[in-house]
Amino acid sequence: MLNNELCILAQTFFILNILYTLGIYIADFGLRIISIFNAKIKLGTKGRSNTFKVLEAQLSKTTETLWFHCASLGEYEQGLPVFSELRTLYPNHKIVLTFFSPSGYEIRKKTPVADVVTYLPLDTQKNAKRFLDLVNPELTIFVKYDIWPNFLRELKNKKLKAILISASFRENQSFFKWYGRQTKNALFAFEHIFTQNKKSKSLLEQIDYNNVTVSGDTRFDRVANQLLQDNTIDFIETFKQDALCIVIGSSWPEDEKFIVEYINSEATSNTKFIIAPHNIKPSQIQDLKRSVIKRSILFSEKEEVDLSNYQVLILDTIGLLSKVYNYADIAYVGGAVGKTGLHNTLEAAVFGVPIVIGANYEKFPEAQAMIDNKGMISISNQEQLNTAFNDFISDPEKRISFGQQNRSYIEENEGAVIQIIDFLRN
Repeated sequence: MLNNELCILAQTFFILNILYTLGIYIADFGLRIISIFNAKIKLGTKGRSNTFKVLEAQLSKTTETLWFHCASLGEYEQGLPVFSELRTLYPNHKIVLTFFSPSGYEIRKKTPVADVVTYLPLDTQKNAKRFLDLVNPELTIFVKYDIWPNFLRELKNKKLKAILISASFRENQSFFKWYGRQTKNALFAFEHIFTQNKKSKSLLEQIDYNNVTVSGDTRFDRVANQLLQDNTIDFIETFKQDALCIVIGSSWPEDEKFIVEYINSEATSNTKFIIAPHNIKPSQIQDLKRSVIKRSILFSEKEEVDLSNYQVLILDTIGLLSKVYNYADIAYVGGAVGKTGLHNTLEAAVFGVPIVIGANYEKFPEAQAMIDNKGMISISNQEQLNTAFNDFISDPEKRISFGQQNRSYIEENEGAVIQIIDFLRN
């Protein structure tokens, strides 16, 4: 009887594996078609086609390596404090960093934390075997929940050490569903999983994965490190002067509709605004600037003007936001008005400023925590945004109180990196 059940189980797993691999090939074909019309997807498909050439050119059979994998830029920022520590601990190893998304690779392809930065090939058995034959990492670190079954199965087959950090799981994910055997089994390739919260640990234990530590989110360590840097920006100081400043971080058109309406109809002349759009395509930047009736200037236009004469500064560049929050008296973080996903609120919180966000933040526990702590306000319409901004502007004590709550929240949740590094040292 037991042999029959094992046979059925094996056959089921074999069928699921075939279906999964077939799905990957179908996805590959679909992406190649879409890439004809979509520049971002084209970057990814072209980049993945060059991965093995890059690895063969940069690595040899005797190269000692570590492998870090991130889905995109957000996961990279989460993993960076750990990556940086390991860069120091393994000075003679080459570090291979892979991304799945162009939004991660294109921005961080020259990061000093890695020696080789490339795209992760699509998750087929053939690709996984070839990739790991070339890289053969002494240690592999995946970040959050970008789980690729064939790569992880090959890691396990080769008995290569792998851990997952800053993991965050929800009940509706495939790992915990009847149809998710592939992804669930892949988790067992990790020697240890470090989760952001107790709920994620509990979900893992329900599928009999028990090598779990609740270490918290490494992003807290990442943003805390920002305070150790020089965060002054001369042109921002020229722009701000002594005015109260509202920084709009990683905004989307849905956010900007509310923000622009507020600037045009409610904002007084002694309040200044810095807008850092998520998308800096020239056409969208120009549309945004045209929609603002107050005196506005782009970052790319700043050299020939006196910035102190302008009320709105639009950053048509990337890489400045984490320092710009240093100049915020109030911060608005974009992404939660629409369905694109809330951006990093911790980058603003570490500077001790009150934060306003949209209403679609249910997948972001840190947002709920800061709302509960009275450090953040969620809005869902124009009237609520106007009220939130006006209250913070007119009530300095409220600004200070909300900001202090956010700074304390960061301090209370630091320490994930130390736990992970201590585990790897032992």
